[in-house]
Amino acid sequence: MDTSVVILILVVVTALAFDFTNGFHDTGNAMATSIATGALKPKIAVALSALLNLVGAFLSVEVALTVTNAVVNIQNKDGTPKEALLVDGGEHLLFIVLAGLVGGIVWNLFTWLYGLPSSSSHALMGGLVGATIAGLGVSGVKWNGDGSKLDGVVGKVLLPALISPAIAIVVAAIGTWLIFKITAGVAQRFLNRGFRWGQIGSASLVSLAHGTNDAQKTMGVITLALIAGGHWSDTEAIPLWVKLSAAAAIALGTYLGGWRIIRTLGKGLIEISPAQGMAAESSSAAVILTSSHLGFALSTTHVATGSILGSGVGRPGAQVRWHIAGRMLAAWAITLPSAGLVGALMYWLGNGIGGVAGAIIVFAILLGVAVWMWRRSRLTAVGAHNVNDDWEPSVAPPEALPHHHAAAATTTTTTTTTEEKP
Repeated sequence: MDTSVVILILVVVTALAFDFTNGFHDTGNAMATSIATGALKPKIAVALSALLNLVGAFLSVEVALTVTNAVVNIQNKDGTPKEALLVDGGEHLLFIVLAGLVGGIVWNLFTWLYGLPSSSSHALMGGLVGATIAGLGVSGVKWNGDGSKLDGVVGKVLLPALISPAIAIVVAAIGTWLIFKITAGVAQRFLNRGFRWGQIGSASLVSLAHGTNDAQKTMGVITLALIAGGHWSDTEAIPLWVKLSAAAAIALGTYLGGWRIIRTLGKGLIEISPAQGMAAESSSAAVILTSSHLGFALSTTHVATGSILGSGVGRPGAQVRWHIAGRMLAAWAITLPSAGLVGALMYWLGNGIGGVAGAIIVFAILLGVAVWMWRRSRLTAVGAHNVNDDWEPSVAPPEALPHHHAAAATTTTTTTTTEEKP
């Protein structure tokens, strides 16, 4: 089998692996509050989100082939690879893409392990930026747009990271305040029932939008790799098998549920009520859909987190755990450089060894890291059975409280533990 074909296969498998992590990493964006308030049972919530992500993946593929073009100079305007990167069956480009995907996956897994919501899109872009700098130098990165639209690292990563949560906090805070103002005096049992139905509807919109936006990235990366290897030439279409596999990967990841992140969003930031949940989900859907209409790409994760915080700000007397929000903000701030560093290291290693051996070693390292993180997560497992346990532990005699490692920062809390939460 030709060297470039083997590397291409590894790129496709790694791209689908990223799509899978994207799915379970972002499930909480849509469903965390619905699960926390009891509007949906945990397993039903992730199943519904998976179905809508699957449907959303087929609704739009218009910009799939040019999504990576926003931050790195590895493609022409029509989506075809740069000619200089097509030498030896496109091996140079394939190593850049492979390394970038590994950077994105490693960051997704790391933040999932610690229950920290972060943007999968920014992780992918960070990985690609790092790999591109390693392969092509600093000039290979688009730091700013051409002035006609928000583009480049500044427009697609840095500005959305600052603006997304701020807008969502304001919208959700106002919406929550209005809800409690308007419904003052109405029987609580009637309100909760109505708000829970509202949550289901707005959460479904967020899931559908997520599938429409995020699955395109994987489709585009795989198609770019196919073009580089000479196995596809149509820049106006995505191969059907690529659409099907990308949609299935993100839906499967969503169905398995990123329970650690769901727990942090649903229980860690605030103790959320059905009214707050509806306000948060509605705000997320409104901000995401409005920004998409205006052509401004906001991070779904940042919007969802900001909306939950805003629903706490807008409810008088609600306790907001700002120290946990601070840890999330720190994770967002280092997403680009962290994923970029991994991407750069993987490119230098893989390209330095070269050929099939280099690609296999990079892939093997990814597998090793993934298995280690998964085994680490089993030490303090979070799942559908305990995702809604109380965040703060009840008081127990000191001698009854076992000591836990700091890595338990995002795991379930029971009435007999004193684990710290992130």
